[in-house]
Formats: sequence, structure tokens, C-alpha cells
Amino acid sequence: MPLPFLTADRAYDAQTDDVALPFDDHDQWRRPYRPGPWRVGTAAVLLLLASFVFIAGMIIVFAGAVTGASVCMLLGLALVAGALRLLRMGAWVSRHGIRRVGFLTTTTLPWNRTTALRTVQQPVRWLGLPRTVQGQALTLVRQGADPLVLLTDHNADFLARLEAFDRAADTVEAWGAEYRGA
Repeated sequence: MPLPFLTADRAYDAQTDDVALPFDDHDQWRRPYRPGPWRVGTAAVLLLLASFVFIAGMIIVFAGAVTGASVCMLLGLALVAGALRLLRMGAWVSRHGIRRVGFLTTTTLPWNRTTALRTVQQPVRWLGLPRTVQGQALTLVRQGADPLVLLTDHNADFLARLEAFDRAADTVEAWGAEYRGA
């Protein structure tokens, strides 16, 4: 028996392209693509591990060792914070500029300080690890600085999803073309 599930912006079964909804505010920061399965899966495993650490901390509290329990709770909070930060990583755009959110750093540039956005063939890091493979990268050419890699087709969002990478790169380039001249 099929159950009709609805999401906030469309029916579950409806096939829609990634078009902007009429109520989207271009002044707010938004990621023009969905997080990939590798990123979401890693964050889910971290959250599962955090739940086990919290349960261990609760057992340690009931055993009477408050110091050990506080260490477990701090470790659990660090795992939750890491999972949330992992889910926030990526390229974010708004009318004001482009933001590249990394695990530890965030770089924000206004559109008027960017020269070009291009998709190039180059060695890219596989899942953010030191190993490099030949792939595509969306790079942001900045005024007076080295190019900044925003997206790659081998990162946690687009590994084995080339169509999603092309769609996301085209969307970010469209945002740049629209607001770079404004």
C-alpha cells in the first residue's frame, strides 16, 4: 500500500529539476546542491558513535565516576559538533558573494572580488584525502590570489555522481554570472 509522503516543497513522487522556489531569498546563504551520500553517511556514523559515547557516559555516571563521565560527554559533544560541521561543508552562495566552508576554515568573497568561475580538468583530492586522482574541479579565480577550489567531482558530495557535479557547477557559475556584474 503506497503512502503519499509530502516534503516542504514538493510531493515525494514528483520529479522536479533543481529550480529555485518562488519564496527563496537570494540574500540568505544557501548551498545550490544537496549534500552527497558519502558526506551524509559519514555524519550519520559519527552521530551513531556519539550516541554510544553518550550511553557510555551515562553508565559511567551511574557507576559514580563523574570525571570519566564528563570526559565521555565532552567526547560525545565533539563528535556531534564534528558531524554537524561535516554536513555544513561545501560552497554556499548568496547575492552578497560566495562562501567556501571547510571543516576548520571558512572563506567568504564578495562577487566583485572574483574574476571568473571555471570548471577545469586537474588532479583533485579523493574524498578530501591526500590521494589525488584526475578529475574536474570548479575553481574560483580571485583578484590577486591563487584560484580557490570550490567543488570537485571526487569529493564527498559528488563521488560517482558526475551529473550532480555538472548541475551544481552550472548553478554556481550562473550565480556568479548574475551577481558578479551587479
